[in-house]
Amino acid sequence: MIAQLSVHPIGEGTSLGRFVRKGVAVIKESGYKYDVGGMSTSVEVPDLDALFELVKAVHAAHVGEGAQRVVVDLKIDDRRDKQATIESKKMSATKP
Repeated sequence: MIAQLSVHPIGEGTSLGRFVRKGVAVIKESGYKYDVGGMSTSVEVPDLDALFELVKAVHAAHVGEGAQRVVVDLKIDDRRDKQATIESKKMSATKP
């Protein structure tokens, strides 16, 4: 299962790097494969339970950093017909 996660603390100014770094650290510590993009982070997880636990942990990291309001954007690609990875999705989108 692949998910795209973007977490936004609201009302914390224009520079949000410290929040992003906290969230990425949580994802890194999870051991799941991930890819940080300019607007979101993609992550490979085994199932919905693992994904929601990870989202909860990232959310908690933002709150722990002082955010008073947090918005979470989440997209889930639960492909059942074949194995999909972040890398295979990139290759599919960029091959000629």
